[in-house]
Amino acid sequence: MSRQPLSPARLEAFSDGVIAVIITIMVLELKVPEHDGFTGLRAVAPTLFLYLLSFVQVGIYWVNHHYLLDEVETVSHGILWANLIFLFFLSLFPFATSWIGEKGISPFSTALYAGASLLPGASYTILWLAIRVRSAKPAHATWGKQIASVAMYLSAIPLAFYSPTISLALIAFVAILWLLPPRVGKSSKTEFCPLQEMAHPSQIESETPTGRKL
Repeated sequence: MSRQPLSPARLEAFSDGVIAVIITIMVLELKVPEHDGFTGLRAVAPTLFLYLLSFVQVGIYWVNHHYLLDEVETVSHGILWANLIFLFFLSLFPFATSWIGEKGISPFSTALYAGASLLPGASYTILWLAIRVRSAKPAHATWGKQIASVAMYLSAIPLAFYSPTISLALIAFVAILWLLPPRVGKSSKTEFCPLQEMAHPSQIESETPTGRKL
């Protein structure tokens, strides 16, 4: 008996649950400052900024994850594991956010946060590649945008030891790039999936010996 194709519905529901837990854990890490008034707000301002940045990044992954799963009709074994790896690295955001909130914005803590931003970005690209191989629908993001984002995350790690502020600004810039809604092109082909160059049989037009299309 042949095995039925796996639907992406269960994968999407599981991923939504994990991402919801990640966001919940992050907000639980917000602590009330010792001082009251504006003095207390100034004391927790870096933590609030990092929480906002982390929330935006996780939210961006959630939105684009929906777009990505909408591009595939069946799920393979490789996609399941690529998605799990992506969710694992995404779950490190609460840890990195809590670390920089406890230790303050220092070169090491910022580099750690940049690394926590890099890992889900790289694993999302792998998941994206695994899905694009099996999909004929238009991609929600380009190959260049994926590589550029990972490159900027990677650059933010050594940059943190020079200027933590610039490093965090670079990470925020990547988030701003992904806040824009995806622009779906007319063609469903991708530059790295040559197998999708094969036309569907219904799209092939035969010709008569005289050159006329049937």
